[in-house]
Amino acid sequence: MADIINNENIETPEVNVASEIENRRNKLRSLIESGKNPFEIMKYDVTAYSADIKANFEEFDGKTVSLAGRIMSRRDMGKANFIDLADGKGRIQCYIRINDVGEDVFAEYRKWDIGDIIGIEGFVFLTRRGEISVHAQKLTLLSKSLLPLPEKFHGLKDTDTRYRQRYLDLIVNPEVKDTFVKRSLIMRELRAYLDSKGFLEVDTPILTPFEIGASARPFLTHHNTLDMDMVLRIETELYLKRLIVGGMDKVYEVGRIFRNEGMDTKHNPEFTSIELYQAYTDYHGMMDLVEEMMKTVAMNVCGTLTVNYQGKEIDLSKWERMTMVEAVKKYSGVDFDAIATDEEAIAIAKEKHVELPAVKTKGAILVEFFDAFVEENLIQPTFIYDYPVENSPLAKRKPENPAFTERFEYFINATEFGNAFSELNDPIDQRERFERQVAERKAQDPACKAQVDYDYITALEYGLPPTGGLGFGVDRLVMLLTDSASIRDVLLFPTMKPID
Repeated sequence: MADIINNENIETPEVNVASEIENRRNKLRSLIESGKNPFEIMKYDVTAYSADIKANFEEFDGKTVSLAGRIMSRRDMGKANFIDLADGKGRIQCYIRINDVGEDVFAEYRKWDIGDIIGIEGFVFLTRRGEISVHAQKLTLLSKSLLPLPEKFHGLKDTDTRYRQRYLDLIVNPEVKDTFVKRSLIMRELRAYLDSKGFLEVDTPILTPFEIGASARPFLTHHNTLDMDMVLRIETELYLKRLIVGGMDKVYEVGRIFRNEGMDTKHNPEFTSIELYQAYTDYHGMMDLVEEMMKTVAMNVCGTLTVNYQGKEIDLSKWERMTMVEAVKKYSGVDFDAIATDEEAIAIAKEKHVELPAVKTKGAILVEFFDAFVEENLIQPTFIYDYPVENSPLAKRKPENPAFTERFEYFINATEFGNAFSELNDPIDQRERFERQVAERKAQDPACKAQVDYDYITALEYGLPPTGGLGFGVDRLVMLLTDSASIRDVLLFPTMKPID
């Protein structure tokens, strides 16, 4: 038996694309005319996968297996061929010889193209060069590829094409599939962790009856039967907290969220978040949960608490905790505890060349200082807590300092990963904040249709127990644990502008 030549050294010749497409369609017509339409095949019994064969060679050695996958490369040596077959778990080399499959089948096989999906039945063996391979004995054409794959050695590198045609990206860039396999594992571990802590996974509406007063802009739609405008949700929070009122003490939702806002490497108009709420705890309890959850998921998915992200080593075993005032003082030198009035805050902002917010209060200016001086320095895992009440309409005020709320966000690599509160359960305070928030939105944008969710206020009036709540973006966590630079790299089908 001739030894198998490693297909990695084989270059697929460049072809005229239009001519190649026509050639493939002609081949399909010939198959149909001869009664061998590959698209009429209903099923093929697969008994093994490439990765399993390679991982358990001793078990498979010499045994007959049936594989199915796509031809990725081929070396033609006359009466013997060598192909690289890509299946659902990886790739494996296959040896095809005329004496084994028969002259008629081999002649048909010679007309098949790179990209065609085939079935191979044969026995597993090890080449003299030590490569685990399959020696074909039967061949079946399962589906005809009518378009040529990108040239082998250059692959598919253009990111725009990769994102638009993810199916092609997955075919020619095997490492891309690894990212999404890991994403699925991350989701499974997150659910497993929360389930182990007694949380119940629930579903809440994606279509909501009106725009709430939050700053995020929604997507608008219309319900024809009800003849009413609706919006796609920008969060799952208010529905989940209604369930806490109803006596479901620990709930979470893996939710698809929609925000009609900008797009960049960290933002996509639709994304996945997890929000969770737990009765009878506070934001310190949520901090402890986040730290334990992140360590558990990272260890189970990556096997380590030290992950490399874009050239930086992130240590998930150590989490710093600072108030926003402490962080601003550390990185800007300005102590907001020593600032008594809004006017003093405005003056120091002008002195430090910090942009003033629309509502020029001390608390709002503190947030601007945080954005200007602090966030870029938060590379290692850090909790920033005690946020001003101005930008925390759903968080409970600190009893000893009502200008601040029991809220935190956690940051890694200068990026916010999640947001948590000791949830506001005072219906009177909540009504006042909602009404003020909606008024401010409408003052800035008279066309804004934001409304106060008075039904949520009614729910609070029945009594919301002390509750800790947390929301975090799944996509950013996947980016971190897969070392992906852009959110589009961890979304199978990111939002793209249509091509004219």
